Amino acid sequence: MKKVALVTGASSGIGKETSKMLIADGYTVYVAARRLEKMADLSQLGAHLLELDLANDASIKKAVETLLAHEQRLDVLVNNAGYGSYGALEDVPLEEAKYQFEVNIFGLARLTQLLLPTMRNQKSGRIINISSIGGSFGEPHGAWYHATKFAVEGLSDSLRMELKQFGIDVVIIKPGAILTEWNGIAREHLLKTSGSTAYGALARKHVKMLADADNRGSLPSVVAKTILKAVRASKPKTRYATGGGAHLILFLRSFLSDRLFDKLMLALIKR
Repeated sequence: MKKVALVTGASSGIGKETSKMLIADGYTVYVAARRLEKMADLSQLGAHLLELDLANDASIKKAVETLLAHEQRLDVLVNNAGYGSYGALEDVPLEEAKYQFEVNIFGLARLTQLLLPTMRNQKSGRIINISSIGGSFGEPHGAWYHATKFAVEGLSDSLRMELKQFGIDVVIIKPGAILTEWNGIAREHLLKTSGSTAYGALARKHVKMLADADNRGSLPSVVAKTILKAVRASKPKTRYATGGGAHLILFLRSFLSDRLFDKLMLALIKR
């Protein structure tokens, strides 16, 4: 029986490249996103399209029901969908903060929750949660985004222990700087939210730093290859750091004190 995979956020970037690699690896692949037209190329490769809005419970339920009605099994779940909304904590409306949590953590958790009975019954499965190196440290203007990624990591670590008894693995992927839509969305939100407030001087420098980071970012395929490695491994690592500066930054975070790391981050933004 062909193995079945579901990839969220497959309309672009990491999700799209991961879907292509899983199709090439012989999986029956379901791809999910709000924008079906952005996944037309994946459909031509043989992927099955699912409309999915992670902030809408009815949409999540419908996507799960559709997949299970056709396949009755799921071997790999790649929770990739998410976005970065930047702005100083004082400036970001709580509605926006709640929406970011809805997409980046609650939607991920709800989708996983609905698919777990199937994985438990088959006594196998692999859940790949896309976090970020930002799940290990903070950053000015990124309080809400980083909070969601810290939450993804805590959820994943707890879930991994819960599911071990059922033969289900939970893996965290921690990308660094990657050439996707994420950076542009984060910059746009930051400039709009805090570019003209009391935090404006630092915020505008931060926007420039993020733009410069795109010149040093890795292609989404780099992360997709790491995901495929985690899918193929007989005993995967619990965490994989990958792409633009990920290993160096995580090393510095583990090595430096909080105050020194803060100083480094601010120096990178202000230069």
